[in-house]
Amino acid sequence: MDTLVDDSGAQIARRLRLERDMRGWSLAELAERSGVSKATISKIEREEVSPTAVVLVRLAGAFDLTLAGLLLRAEGEGRRLSRAHEQPVWRDPATGYRRRQVFSRPDHPLEIVEVELPAGERVVLPASSYAHIRQALWVKAGALVLIEGSDRHELSAGDCLGFGPPSEVTFANEAAEPCTYVVFLARS
Repeated sequence: MDTLVDDSGAQIARRLRLERDMRGWSLAELAERSGVSKATISKIEREEVSPTAVVLVRLAGAFDLTLAGLLLRAEGEGRRLSRAHEQPVWRDPATGYRRRQVFSRPDHPLEIVEVELPAGERVVLPASSYAHIRQALWVKAGALVLIEGSDRHELSAGDCLGFGPPSEVTFANEAAEPCTYVVFLARS
């Protein structure tokens, strides 16, 4: 299995610089569009810090990409067949959240992501990360609390939830065991 954890900093840093350069954006412009400070972006691009999932989602959204799309571009072009041992894994340094890109191609509208959220952890993603996509989440193991705006959903193994209109979303594992879930994303 390819793991973005080992070389992820360098790959992500190169991709962020490339995406920014392709658009002719300064650090200040990317900071304004993403809500991530200029200093943080600069440190990521210089490989001085490893970005969290929330920061990467905000940066990806500024580029009109999903997190999967940004990570896919960071690691190279996708293929039609996604072999298990080749699926890239990324771990959030702040929460231990582990994300495996099961399937994603720039020319295909569907993405499949498997996530393991450690016990007691939570990840909050802004509404902007859900622009131009539709999602459904299927819990494989454990329990997950998903908060969409003012709606709280408590999900157990086997439960599936289709996301509503874009709003801030909190993924929380309030249980004592890790939770594994699969997210299906379709670009709209």
